[in-house]
Amino acid sequence: MDILETDAYDRRQRSNMSCALLFSLLPFFLSTALYFYLWTPGMPASMVSAGVKSAPTFLLAAVVLSWNGSRNIPGVLGGLVFSAVGDCCLVWPELFLHGMGAFAVAHLLYSLTFLSSRYAARPSSSGMRFLYLILCLIGGGFYIGVYPFLLKAQNADVLIPAVGVYVVLITLMGILAIRTRHTPTLLGSLSFIVSDLSLAVQVFKVMPPTEHGSILVMTTYYLAQLLIAVGDIDAGKSKESYPKWKRY
Repeated sequence: MDILETDAYDRRQRSNMSCALLFSLLPFFLSTALYFYLWTPGMPASMVSAGVKSAPTFLLAAVVLSWNGSRNIPGVLGGLVFSAVGDCCLVWPELFLHGMGAFAVAHLLYSLTFLSSRYAARPSSSGMRFLYLILCLIGGGFYIGVYPFLLKAQNADVLIPAVGVYVVLITLMGILAIRTRHTPTLLGSLSFIVSDLSLAVQVFKVMPPTEHGSILVMTTYYLAQLLIAVGDIDAGKSKESYPKWKRY
């Protein structure tokens, strides 16, 4: 098989994969639409609202499992499951710390996955190192800015170190996502950072509540999880396909 035939075969394979992946994501899109239609933040905290909120993330986990199998359970799949648990916890304000802990584990699992052989390791360029610095400055600046508001919280003695650790973890996840140079992974991680920071400034009352604040948080959150999941599936399939390309 010559190079032109190989390229055409590769394009057909990727097109078929994209169509199949889009079809498998339909339950995620439908459950996300249901969440925004019902708009659960306005509903009383209940198992129903928790289920509606966490359903899209659980469904994404099922998609990753169906495409990647069980070989990567501790990775993105595990991160999605812990994120869904965090979704459920945040429905009840008194479980905020439990939810933050679940999301912290999710970020740690994502970070470990981005370091794995599934994502090709490339040397960091000067531009990438500059982005690392920007993320560190954003993370450090955010913590300094939110610190006075954490002092006013009822459980400040727990929140102050917990938020500090969380900021470190999500900044690390963003840095490692940049290191992969994988576009969906990178955009998903940055979207996750936007979602988390937007939620934090509202929860800790850094800024007055806004009419569309919750919409921004959840839109960027679901988008982040979608991009990270799709990026992981794409990374896995590309890794599997590489030996086949080499034979030609």
